[in-house]
Amino acid sequence: MSNAGLPIIGLGERTAEFARLPLHWMPHIQVEDVAASVQRAVDLGGSVLMHDVGDDGASRWAVLRDQSGAAFGIIPVVAAEAIPEEDGAASADETASIGRICWLDLTVANASSARDFYRQVIGWSVEDVQMGEGEARYADFTMLGADGTPIAGVCHARGVNVGLPPVWMIYLPVGDLAASVRRVEAEAGTVIKAMRGTQGEYVHAVIRDPVGACLALTQA
Repeated sequence: MSNAGLPIIGLGERTAEFARLPLHWMPHIQVEDVAASVQRAVDLGGSVLMHDVGDDGASRWAVLRDQSGAAFGIIPVVAAEAIPEEDGAASADETASIGRICWLDLTVANASSARDFYRQVIGWSVEDVQMGEGEARYADFTMLGADGTPIAGVCHARGVNVGLPPVWMIYLPVGDLAASVRRVEAEAGTVIKAMRGTQGEYVHAVIRDPVGACLALTQA
């Protein structure tokens, strides 16, 4: 599935080959060494759902579960020249971000343990994000790439994140968030949690689609 010619995400039939995979959207994260990341994940209490190895014995990709049960994929680092170029006119359009993944979040009971897992398996570094007030303050985490760019969030299942499923959540910008929220239930989906701003406007909404996969919608 693409936006202005740029591949965004894959959607396919649940065949016997993929029967072990959970029914939710899974980010595929680039790592320096797939085999090494697989081994670190297992050593840290994770598990392997799929692991593709070529005839030469090299690991080509894998799908893993972390110690909290959240599934994710890993692939080798993709060379810059292998990434499709965007349509110039489309990329300049203010609506070009609609439907493109803008953020990833994982909400689990033990975010500190998850933080350490991904730091070691993926190679991310970490920046604390202070949450709560007074004696109830705690830290969630922004995971950073090698260049310091924020890549994803790892959050405790408390405060504003109470009730969110413990899966990697993709965030998709939409043109009219209120209209999209209305369409969710009209199309047999479920609104898990909707956050509103000071004027009553929708800020973002976490939803479950008709097959059970969760995602978050934001205003573009």
